[in-house]
Amino acid sequence: MTTRRQFLTRAGLSLLTPFVVRGERPRRSRTASPKPALTTSDVFGLSVASGDPSTTGVVLWTRINPEQYRPEEPLTFEVAVDVNFRRLVLTADVNAADFGPDRDHTVHLDLDGWLEPGRVYHYRFRYRDVFSRVGRCRTLPSPGTPLSSLKLGVVTCQDYTNGYYGAFAHLAHEDVDFVVHLGDLIYESVGDPAFQSLPYPDRIIELPSGQPAATGLDDYRFLYRQYRSDPLFQQCLEHHTMIAIWDDHETANDCYWDYDRDTLGAPSHPLTVNDPNGGDPAVLRQLKLDAQRAWAEYVPARVTFDPEATHPFQALSIYRSFQFGQLAELFCTDERTYRSPHPCGEDERILTYGCGTQADPDRTQLGPTQKEWLVAGLTGSAAVWKVWANEVLLGQLKIGPHPEDLFYLNLDAWDGFEAERREILERFADSGQRNLVALTGDLHCYMAAYLKTDYSQRSNRPGPNLVGVEFMTPAITSATLIDLLLDWLTPDERAALQAAEARQPSRFYFENLAQATNPHIHFFNGQEWGYSVVEFTPAACTYTAYSVDTSVNSATAAKRLIRQIRVPVNQVRFVDVV
Repeated sequence: MTTRRQFLTRAGLSLLTPFVVRGERPRRSRTASPKPALTTSDVFGLSVASGDPSTTGVVLWTRINPEQYRPEEPLTFEVAVDVNFRRLVLTADVNAADFGPDRDHTVHLDLDGWLEPGRVYHYRFRYRDVFSRVGRCRTLPSPGTPLSSLKLGVVTCQDYTNGYYGAFAHLAHEDVDFVVHLGDLIYESVGDPAFQSLPYPDRIIELPSGQPAATGLDDYRFLYRQYRSDPLFQQCLEHHTMIAIWDDHETANDCYWDYDRDTLGAPSHPLTVNDPNGGDPAVLRQLKLDAQRAWAEYVPARVTFDPEATHPFQALSIYRSFQFGQLAELFCTDERTYRSPHPCGEDERILTYGCGTQADPDRTQLGPTQKEWLVAGLTGSAAVWKVWANEVLLGQLKIGPHPEDLFYLNLDAWDGFEAERREILERFADSGQRNLVALTGDLHCYMAAYLKTDYSQRSNRPGPNLVGVEFMTPAITSATLIDLLLDWLTPDERAALQAAEARQPSRFYFENLAQATNPHIHFFNGQEWGYSVVEFTPAACTYTAYSVDTSVNSATAAKRLIRQIRVPVNQVRFVDVV
């Protein structure tokens, strides 16, 4: 260990906080003095978290409550191999100036280079003679390690106002190696009737701006603090190292990049809806920058935010990959920053017949640079399983009362970017690679489906058209797909649906409808909340879906197994286990 090594000396809000190691050998931890009247929650109100594992480190995160901040007092952190901190491996100090008001008192410590591969560690922070709660983190195995198993807990869409986080409490105690968050960690809106019926008075949020949706940095920071204050969410973050990407609600519903005006496209945001000109480009561009900055402050990720950047493309990049020995490689993409506008116009993105623009090869979901990065990674990976952390539904989804009268459910998903989807899947197939698994969020349902280069071919027989599989995890709390669909329908359509439900429970009605009109869908459930666990072994990939009651604010909220499905290695074939 290097004596008093200055580590990661990036300046300003570049996210990864500098720290100074204490001496050649970590000394035994002191016991907190009984003098202060301060409690752990007084100082560390949002607890601790870890993210973005590497083979020799993780990113540690905490936040000091502003009222306890002292400009002259440093922060100390400790990492140990045991939960009692008798076997310390690292202790270091962080100058108070590096977690001051300009970064909302958040701390990000990149320990890459300081830890050993494939190990579990315990960590804690100390400030004003008070210890934080203890966190548990894990590093990646060495690239050549032949793992027997990798388990990922998968979560998405956690609207704070719509329910309680019992799912996170259950996931905290799952035997998983890492948690993958597919986005919508916050919702920018706090009372949008399209998403939020506000059923729980104790979960209502009022933004500092007083607006119905976030309009600037103060609002976004406030939302992250509110969401991160939940004790059940904190339990999960304390127990597991998280790998996170974002989706639309970290910025604005169904957002994209308006290349014609070079600004954020936010078709549902008050800044756009209330302006006949579509919103001020400079204001919308700043809104995206503010959303990026708040995400970078509150999510433990090994990414760098540039506070001097005036364009979001230069301010922050979040697409990145993680290698789990020889067994799996995870590719995390950003499907909001660089995507083209919706193909058929903003009034034709939900329940639409579609339009020819969907197949325009110049339209992009990922942007050219990220697309080439993803394809090169997927086609060049030496891992057994190639795993794509993908925000929005990759496969096709059409619904309707008759096979000859089908609507696209949502052109905000990859159905709105057909040419790019087909290109990526064809290039993967042409490379000779196998074992592609897409892990997807956003649609608030459970799903297992085949990935095809051509969805007009209805057969699921093995062959070149079947490229991989897609597993969708449901929302933690956000309105279910069935709830959203009822809101989208006209009164006549809603009445017809209710009549169908009277003949058949809606869960089975929609499952049958989705599978009848989309034969590549093997399993569908759009009416419950929860999470999934996806396990990879050299022999198979297994998806296990759980439902958790969102109406009870308790770690003991009712949980039940929904479905378990297996895919054998080197085969594109679903095998029902449970």
